[in-house]
Amino acid sequence: MKAIIIDDEPLARMMVKEYLQSYPHITVVEECNDGFEGMKAIQHHQPDLIFLDIQMPKINGFEMLELIDNPPQVIFTTAFDEYAIKAFDAHAADYLLKPFSKERFDKAMQKLQQQRTNAAQAVVETALQTTTTNNRIVVKDNGKIKIIPIAQLQYLEAADDYVKIITAEGCFLKKKTMQYFEDSLPPQEFIRIHRSYIINAALITRIDLHEKDSHLALLTTGVRLPVSKAGYAKLKEVLGI
Repeated sequence: MKAIIIDDEPLARMMVKEYLQSYPHITVVEECNDGFEGMKAIQHHQPDLIFLDIQMPKINGFEMLELIDNPPQVIFTTAFDEYAIKAFDAHAADYLLKPFSKERFDKAMQKLQQQRTNAAQAVVETALQTTTTNNRIVVKDNGKIKIIPIAQLQYLEAADDYVKIITAEGCFLKKKTMQYFEDSLPPQEFIRIHRSYIINAALITRIDLHEKDSHLALLTTGVRLPVSKAGYAKLKEVLGI
């Protein structure tokens, strides 16, 4: 098995390497200091297993996983309180709460052997829903990673299996659902006005009657977006009109 250790703490990486000496069938092919390095290493080596920290500079472990199409099995090595990650404990191969002992590490490795590899994608989805770092969106743009603060979002538009993220800089695609963003974005700031649109409420300058039971929302950018009957009810509730 090929493994990659992704952690910004050298001592933590050293500890994992030391414990892995008891597992000669696992080879550490690379060590990474942050999520950017980790993503490149995973694409290059296609490992079977990664030991992944959550809190790292640049992008965190959850955001890094989101950028990988077919993530390997994951064992989290984290300083997060265990209760903060219980929600995805059932899907991860395991998590190791720093500082962890050799005995605890061995238990994680035993659990790893018992799990099916197709649980990896469940780790990504559940972990991303658990993390509180929903103040930004990470996307790939022409092979590069772009971090978009949610304050820069103008609106989101459904586009088949993707969602278009519209900002002043342009349009970016994210392979998520509208429901995902509706659930994860602050509901008082971003409103689902239509099955195909989520709008930044701070940019609304006017709401015009369009047809019976439908309206148009005019943004400060000049864009007009359709508002459904259900969306109009949400707008009135949030805006207090």
